[in-house]
Order: sequence, then C-alpha cells, then structure tokens
Amino acid sequence: MGNVNTIDAPVRFSRWQIRLHWLTLLLIAIAYGAIEAKGFAPKGSTARDLIMLVHFNAGALVGALMLVRLGLRLRRADPAIVPEPPRWQAAAARLGHRLLYATFLALPVLGVLAVAYAGKQWSLLGLPVHDLVAPDRATGHTLKEIHETWAEAGYFIVGLHAAAALFHHYVRRDSALAGILPQA
Repeated sequence: MGNVNTIDAPVRFSRWQIRLHWLTLLLIAIAYGAIEAKGFAPKGSTARDLIMLVHFNAGALVGALMLVRLGLRLRRADPAIVPEPPRWQAAAARLGHRLLYATFLALPVLGVLAVAYAGKQWSLLGLPVHDLVAPDRATGHTLKEIHETWAEAGYFIVGLHAAAALFHHYVRRDSALAGILPQA
C-alpha cells in the first residue's frame, strides 16, 4: 500500500472531537502561559492574583474538557490512520494518548486540591469555591509539588505529541494529523 494523499482522502475525527482537541490545547497554553507570567508580577499584587485566577480557571476548564473528551473517546473509535502505521508506532501512540489524558485530567485535580488544602480561596468562572477540604498546609504543599513537577513534565509530553504529529504528517505522510486538523 503506497502513500495516500491526505488532502484528497483524510480519515477524520468528529467535528466535536476536533473542536474540543484544539480548545483544550488553547486552554493548556493559557494555563501554562499564566503560570509562566506569574513570575513577572510581585507577590501579593493584584496583577499576580489575576494571573493566578486565569491559571486556575484555564486549568479547571482543561480538566472538564478532558472528561468530555474521554467520554467521546470511549464512545467513538479513533479513525484509522492511512496508511496503517507499524505496530510499535500504534502502541506508542496509545501510550502517548493515555499519558496525555492522565496528565491533563490529573493536573487540574491536583491543582484544585493543592489550593484547597492550602486554605486558599478562589473562584471558578466568577463563582467562589470554598472549603472543599479541611486546610492542611503540609498536604497542600505536597500536592502543589506533585502538581508542579507533573506540569513540568507536561511540556515534554505535549512536545512529544506535537513532534509525533509532525512526524506522521511530514515523514510518514499518513492521515494522522490531517484527521484532527480543523476543516476550512
């Protein structure tokens, strides 16, 4: 089986899966961008509080979208990649997707719990979130450390995912990337 022109015959995810994929990426970029911008604002400043609010809200929305995406993924089979990749690549893709889903489901949960255990108040889309758990600063600190370490690994995980997509598109010339790109 030779290379397939992915423009003429793409195998695609559903419109909702495509939209949710790219919206999730946008919100991940906002969450990561906000946390990186935090260092430019002095502690205790209104600017820093606003940056952290953006981070919390973007992260929480990532978690919610990932739950929706997981539900869709469990109900719909992934489209076939044409031409079919070698078994080891298919296995690596499954592992990579599981790692992405685990990361972007776990990070929001860890972040919310870290803030809650630290006894901090925050709002989700303008609605105050109060007292999810009894404050415990040690637990909050531990959860924050896990959240931050896993989030650092997230840069690598997302980078590998993007590199794999580009490899499929430009080297293998298969339908993997074309299947998730928005249609014009």
